[in-house]
Amino acid sequence: MAGHSKWANIQHRKGRQDAARSKLFSKLSKEITVAAKMGDPDPEKNPRLRLAVKEAKSNSVPKDVIDRAIKKSVAGEGDDYEEIRYEGYGPNGVAVIVETMTDNRNRTASTVRSTFSKNGGNLGETGSVGFMFDRKGEVVYPATAGDADTIFEAAIDAGAEDVESSDDGHIIWCADTDLNDVSNALEGALGESESTKLIWKPTTTTELGLEDMQKLMKLVDALEDDDDVQRVTTNFEATDEVMAQL
Repeated sequence: MAGHSKWANIQHRKGRQDAARSKLFSKLSKEITVAAKMGDPDPEKNPRLRLAVKEAKSNSVPKDVIDRAIKKSVAGEGDDYEEIRYEGYGPNGVAVIVETMTDNRNRTASTVRSTFSKNGGNLGETGSVGFMFDRKGEVVYPATAGDADTIFEAAIDAGAEDVESSDDGHIIWCADTDLNDVSNALEGALGESESTKLIWKPTTTTELGLEDMQKLMKLVDALEDDDDVQRVTTNFEATDEVMAQL
């Protein structure tokens, strides 16, 4: 399995901790507020909001928290947020993309730059590592949703581009602009997904040993602790042996 999938698994385990869970709820709520502000507050009429709500539900965000986040947009909150992407390098030249949502560009830039430098990384220019990733839609189903052939057939019928099936589950990729339509079609065929979101999918990867993986995790954890950071993506690759020691 490629590195980005394993990283998602690491983050899922981490997300079970209360402190990380509270921070995750806050980030998902912010995305809902901004998505609702940018379009219609009705998820059925706003694809970005619908996906944000779906992702929040898949992470067990309570319905009242989701409703409150949508109401904030109607009340005018979220007006000042802008989305900024930062790109840089971690240990052994691994590529790192940091997606932020902030009401203070200078504060966020300063914090992200400082976090990179304190944890052995380097913040680069926009575009410095982005060419190593494709923007894709990603839909995740548990292994219990069906065997590999069943999932593959449903994915292709839904308009997806690729599927990766393993004992851990099924990851379905599609064009970023097709995510709403593909996820709707998959829901009709397979039921509710575990996760539906836009991602940066690495086109090239950097293999890391245990020491560099530990350094990378420290950098990513520090970045994700920043309230302005919504998501961190890297293009690491690591063996099962290395992953087992983390």
